[in-house]
Amino acid sequence: MSDASAVSADPDWLRSKPGLKWATAAPDVLPAWVAEMDFAVPPPVRQVLTDFAAIGDLGYPAWMEGSGTPLREAFRDRMTARYDWSPDPAHVREFTDLNQALQAVLHVATEPGDAVAMHVPGYPTFLRAVPKMGRRLIPVPLHRDEDGWSSDADCLDAAVTASGARTLILVNPNNPVGRVLTRSELSAIATVAEARDLLVISDEIHADLTYAPAVHIPFASLSADAQARTVTMTSASKAFNIAGACCAVAYVGSERVRDGLDRLPPDLLGRLGAVGVAATLAAWREGDPWLAAVLETLSANRDVLGAALPKDIGYVPPEATCLAWLDCRSLGLSDPADFFLRKAGVDLISGSSFGTFGEGFVRLNFGTTPAILTEICARMTEAVTSLGQRPCEP
Repeated sequence: MSDASAVSADPDWLRSKPGLKWATAAPDVLPAWVAEMDFAVPPPVRQVLTDFAAIGDLGYPAWMEGSGTPLREAFRDRMTARYDWSPDPAHVREFTDLNQALQAVLHVATEPGDAVAMHVPGYPTFLRAVPKMGRRLIPVPLHRDEDGWSSDADCLDAAVTASGARTLILVNPNNPVGRVLTRSELSAIATVAEARDLLVISDEIHADLTYAPAVHIPFASLSADAQARTVTMTSASKAFNIAGACCAVAYVGSERVRDGLDRLPPDLLGRLGAVGVAATLAAWREGDPWLAAVLETLSANRDVLGAALPKDIGYVPPEATCLAWLDCRSLGLSDPADFFLRKAGVDLISGSSFGTFGEGFVRLNFGTTPAILTEICARMTEAVTSLGQRPCEP
């Protein structure tokens, strides 16, 4: 194990945490809903935060009056090292998180009434943001067969052609199903994007949580055309468990979108804090040994789920993320998430939050210790057994 401390999570420590996941859970409930892992942050991140406190300097950062934060070069370096893609740092912009980045891009690149396509099941916050901004959400179903989930470029082409959509929100690796699209799938999407002149807003925040042999390929790295029409959004928040740092970046390959963002009032979107930038830099530059240990535990946890979940819950091990998309349709429940909260004391997210095609599913975050995950599965199994159903195929 690269760093044994990465996967330790004492239950008493978890219960004492003030953050959203555990502080809002009842004493008898195990929370597995929000996409936040139960592991302490990487040692380099803890060290940089300790240094801030020791030095006592929380004043204006030196980069505040410059042409962006050090994140721009750090993002380029990480993409080059991990994904063999060298984006121009001059085209990188900073945001507090991906939700802000998405809404800022939609604000400058689309108009009220415009159609925006997105694969479903899809990330709930994005699904809600599009109509709240007055845009028309065009759901594009992912294809499901006995081997799992996949993207259907013909379905995408038909949806954007019929709706007139000029924007695609691409979440890869996918949240909630955990698919990592292959080069051939991404190339097929790129062909549609070029033919229909789509702006592609690519959420790649879970890329660093990809399990071999799956390989994450940045959409913008496919070709010069793909790079020029893509906004690539990412953050260290998911892989390194630092969502509270409120720090993200977007590579804005589209000159039109870049110009639109740069014309916004300079402080309209706020500024990043020095602590969040420092935490992200420490994670990207020095946190990979910790990440390797976490990935080892998460990969093993995928196997725990396969062995310990009730047999009548459908489960396809994800290729990335710490999230499992569980098919509970065979249980005959109107709301599986509510059932498991009431009967098992396990807090999950209802699949209906991820769009119409999520009905009957739940999302479970397995980013915890094997002991806690085993307890979650045992509780869910006991609850399903109480239904008096025989195991059957979902």
